[in-house]
Amino acid sequence: MTNTLVLIDLQNDYFPGGRMELVDADAAVAQAAALLAAFRSDGLPVIHVQHVSTRAGASFFLPDSPGVQIHAAVQPRSDETVIVKHFPSAFRDTHLHARLRELGAEHLTIAGMMTHMCVDTTVRAAADLGFQCSLAHDACATRDLQFGGDTVAAADVQIAYLAALNGTFASVRAASEIATTLRSTAAGA
Repeated sequence: MTNTLVLIDLQNDYFPGGRMELVDADAAVAQAAALLAAFRSDGLPVIHVQHVSTRAGASFFLPDSPGVQIHAAVQPRSDETVIVKHFPSAFRDTHLHARLRELGAEHLTIAGMMTHMCVDTTVRAAADLGFQCSLAHDACATRDLQFGGDTVAAADVQIAYLAALNGTFASVRAASEIATTLRSTAAGA
């Protein structure tokens, strides 16, 4: 079973000084970078997803801005695929599904930002398309949300979305646990 790492929207605007700073973004990208190193070490495929905002009135991920660039900790190598998207789902109007089929991917390991938006939407779409998914919970980040005059803290948003995805749509685990599984699978091959 080919396992492919899909890194979603780990872009500068989500980090301190960016236009849409997320809570604990630095900790999340450190875990994503560790996963990336494990996949590269095992020679497994890696796909980077980059959101470029094209809708009128967009305030972040603007084309040709520093904020749209993929974070330095997880910079793509020349042999890794970069999928550009314009919607929350990395599958919508992109060639992600075709690229995964070309790679023979059956299992996706997913990490990225924002947990409640692009990560959630992409994991659900991947499961609907028949992929088995692992989601690295500590390699994802989100932000506080507002509804009806109430604020939902980022930590609560994070846990609610992870809990909803776990089981039906993905196996939600720590990045280190996923990396250990990769190593043991590679050793048994």
